[in-house]
Order: sequence, then structure tokens, then C-alpha cells
Amino acid sequence: MAAPIKVDVLVVGSGASGLAAAVSAERSGASVALVAKGALQSCNSAKAQGGIQAAFGEDDSPEQHAEDVWQSSHETADRSLVEVLTGEAPSAIHWLEELGVEFTRDNGGYRLARCGGASRKRLLQVGDRTGHAITSALRDTVEASSIRTFPKSPLNALEPSANGWRARCGEHVIDAGTVVLAAGGRCYREAEERGELSTNHPGATGEVTRIALELGAETRDYDALQYHPNGGAWPATMQGYSIPETTRAYGAVLLNADREEFTDSLGPRDAVSQAIFDEVEAGRGVETPDGRPAVYLDTTRIAEDDAEISLPYMPRRYRAGGIDPLGEPIFTFPVLHYQNGGLVIDDHGETTVDGLYACGEIAGGTHGRNRMMGNSLLECTVFGRRAGKAAAEKARG
Repeated sequence: MAAPIKVDVLVVGSGASGLAAAVSAERSGASVALVAKGALQSCNSAKAQGGIQAAFGEDDSPEQHAEDVWQSSHETADRSLVEVLTGEAPSAIHWLEELGVEFTRDNGGYRLARCGGASRKRLLQVGDRTGHAITSALRDTVEASSIRTFPKSPLNALEPSANGWRARCGEHVIDAGTVVLAAGGRCYREAEERGELSTNHPGATGEVTRIALELGAETRDYDALQYHPNGGAWPATMQGYSIPETTRAYGAVLLNADREEFTDSLGPRDAVSQAIFDEVEAGRGVETPDGRPAVYLDTTRIAEDDAEISLPYMPRRYRAGGIDPLGEPIFTFPVLHYQNGGLVIDDHGETTVDGLYACGEIAGGTHGRNRMMGNSLLECTVFGRRAGKAAAEKARG
């Protein structure tokens, strides 16, 4: 067997949280290895379209953002984590800009949208491919650094060692002082088992969480999985696609078979999803041409200018399938999207196991039992940076 690779910090996962953690750890003076199950580009973060929340509006504040998170979680989130999330949101945006992310601007400032569950306009966007822009910039930063990357090297085993941890990742054995788990959730596997559609990348299957549990890590809200209210239901090429929630921020509304509004289209995700389920169950839904349940999302109410600036990708995808969403309503139905709960962490991303950190979707508490849109990419950035820095300091301490 080849000699083990030795580093200060091992990061598991190449989505936004893992990349942010790796960059942060390296900039804190640590030697870093990052492993991924598949290609470095393969992750859920890159598929995130809607945007990222931060309080920049004159009528907004981190405290108001925190209150919206608390209310959207139905008062189940960890208040301490929420205050970190919203308090560091503006600096996280500036950090991403320093790495090359160019957020859409309007009249000299950020183009802000109000998303579901929010009381203010605070969603920043890079068109409707925000996650792609963020992960690309982070990956470019990683590739220009001294961080060692190991694609196609899934974490298979992790055990404590005299100097920290020994990990078996694909064909590699890596010894690290500390480990940051940023391997995402499990919604792809859950959807397969339920016979449902999912927005998730096929790699979202949850093995790393099981490894953490075997080491004694605690979880919270692990049963709370989130449906994206607006999954694509037709045409077939769009099934499982997460229609950006910014469609509703820019005027689209949900309609039943009688073309009547039946819910607040800018309500929290779980409330909107449940309203759609209930409307279909009551017989007021519609059927797609292949017999799937759905309701209408009336995207014809979106102004051409808003679509061109903030939703350029979505209409293009639909038009490729023969449907113009600015000319006719589209079929939508909730799809399995996000693991709200996960590993218990403290303010610096450390789990209940000493020297083992977690950030991003694999961690729980920040969103409680229901997440607002735009807070996932924010959580990845804020807690990725925190976990990476803390892991570096502990490994080198």
C-alpha cells in the first residue's frame, strides 16, 4: 500500500461548502486535501439557481433576516447559528466577489428580489445560475492554490488516529489533523426509494452522514426533508428541474385547474408545497400529458426585462422543449429537494465529535425544519469559511 498522504485538514466534498472550507483552511495556514466522490464539478451547489440572501437593502438588516429565518423555520432553528448566518452574510458576499463572483446589479446597487418567506428584498443573483457562478469561482480559487484535490475518491472509512484522523478515500489513505465533512444531503437516494422526482445530483446519497453517525456524531431534524414547491412537471425533459423560485419573486403565481390563485406564492417553501399537494388532493389540480399531477405556474406575468436579466436560463430551457413560459403557464409540482437537518454543529462548524467539522447541507440547525430559499448557498459560504478556519487552527494548534 502506498504511504499515507499527510495534511493538516481533510475536506470531504466539492460543493460550495467544501470548496469554501478548503480555501479558508488553506488561507489560515493549513495544508489541505479535498476529496470528492465524483468529479470536482459534480455537486448540488452548482445546480442552485435562485440566489443567495444577504441584507443590503436600506430597509433591511441582519436582524430582520434572522427573524425571517426564525419564522420560516417555525421557530425550530438554532438561534445562535442563525445570527452567525445572517450577521456574516454581507461579508460573505464581498468575499465571493473578491474571488470573482459578479452579482447582477441594477441602478448602481445589487438587483435584489424578495423570496418566499422573506419580509424584504434581499436575494442577490447571478442571473438564474447563481450556484454555478459561486462554485466556479471557488473551484478556480482552489485550483490556483496549494490545496491537493482528489476527484473520484469517495470517503469509505474514517477512524481516529494518534494525530487526528485516518481516512480511506477511494484508492488513497489520508492522515489529517482535522476533518471537515461537506458531502451534502441524501435527497437523490430518498427520492429513488420513494419513487419520486428529485432536483438533486445523483451523488446526494448520504453515506458520509452514516460514517459520522458511526463515529458518535449527533444529528438533529434529520427526518425533515424539504420539497421544492416548483419542480418541472412537463415537458418530460424538465421533470425534476427546479424552476427558480425567483419566477415567483418576479410575478409568477400558482393557479389551480380553474386558473384561480390558491396560496400565497411567496410563502415559505413547506407552506407552498403543502398547498399544492392539498389542491391536487382536493381534485383542483391538472394533469400533465403523461398523467402526472400538477398545478399551473403562471409565468406569463413575468416582465420581459426581468426574465432577460434575472431568469435568462429558465425560458431558454423550456423553449428548447417547445414551450414558451412567457407566453403560457407551465406545469409544476413539488419535488424532493433538500435535507433540512443533519449533523449537530457549534458556531464554528464542529460536530459533537472532537476534531470533526461539518458545513453545508450535511449539517443541521441553521434552518431548523424548513429552509428559506437563498440561505443554502449562504450557509455554505459562511459556515464553510468558519469550519475551514476552525479546523485549520485546531490541526495546527
